[in-house]
Amino acid sequence: MTALPRLALTAGEPAGIGPELIAKLAASDLAADLVAIADADLLADAARRAGVDLDLETYDPNRAPTARARGRLRVAPIPLRAAAAPGTLDPRNAAYVLATLARAADGAADGEFAAIVTAPVHKGVVNDAGIAFTGHTEFFAQRAGRDVVMMLTAANAGGRAASGGDLRVALATTHLPLAAVPAAIRRDDLVRHLHILCDELIARFGIAAPRVAVLGLNPHAGEGGHLGREEIDEIAPAIARLRSAGFDVQGPLPADTAFVPTQLARYDAVFAMYHDQGLPVLKHAGFGHAVNVTLGLPYIRTSVDHGTALDLAGSGRADAGSIIAATDLAMRLAERSS
Repeated sequence: MTALPRLALTAGEPAGIGPELIAKLAASDLAADLVAIADADLLADAARRAGVDLDLETYDPNRAPTARARGRLRVAPIPLRAAAAPGTLDPRNAAYVLATLARAADGAADGEFAAIVTAPVHKGVVNDAGIAFTGHTEFFAQRAGRDVVMMLTAANAGGRAASGGDLRVALATTHLPLAAVPAAIRRDDLVRHLHILCDELIARFGIAAPRVAVLGLNPHAGEGGHLGREEIDEIAPAIARLRSAGFDVQGPLPADTAFVPTQLARYDAVFAMYHDQGLPVLKHAGFGHAVNVTLGLPYIRTSVDHGTALDLAGSGRADAGSIIAATDLAMRLAERSS
């Protein structure tokens, strides 16, 4: 019998809903070898609070199971630095969070794991611990030494995209203050990121000739230079270079009309200039079931579309829809890559 695809799961911020999400994911019937990189007692406590019957076993990398019962979860244990209380952040556990990410990244890079699925982290408490950290995407990019692109996808979201109904929004910049975005919109960076997006849509998502809509930075895509010159000086030249390389990339388009259903139906993905330009639309269409994908890594990494929800932590009421969707997508991408 064929071994199940082995997925590394990170539980994220220990005071948030991540541990509960991992427990609820383990209770699903997804056919994968789920390996949680986390504190085992933390997972057991989260499962108890959520009413999940969880069967934990220590991870043995030399064992490749061909089946998994509901509730069965293998754990590659990494101990907490301090006891975790639901809803209460503790900077002492920042090093623990980063250790889980590093273990997953190294395992995926070595081929030990077919993909990584991450639960949410809390950026603020990691920075409070004196560790420079801007997010999962940047962490994995730096560790892999790769230029990457953040993309979120929502299956069968409102305003169906050209390929299969999935709405996909990729970002030119990620976690930057809004005031820093214009200076970060540079044609060479845009060319690299658009290449990554197009290449990954072809290789990982099986879209033979992806059609990409590129948004402008300014209202009305700059109004011919009257509302800003980024479209003229940086974005349009980048689009021209992609088109000269044979890619179907259109724009710069005004962001306020790009997501109109008739417009969106022409494209397989939208390339937005900054975080809150494209993601509010996607999350409105599919929040709680959308998936964050890091494009450009040498391995597959997916994540939830939401944060740590400290107010829900320990209540047992966290919705596992997004982490189940992220795991399902990771499995499908891994199968396509194998």
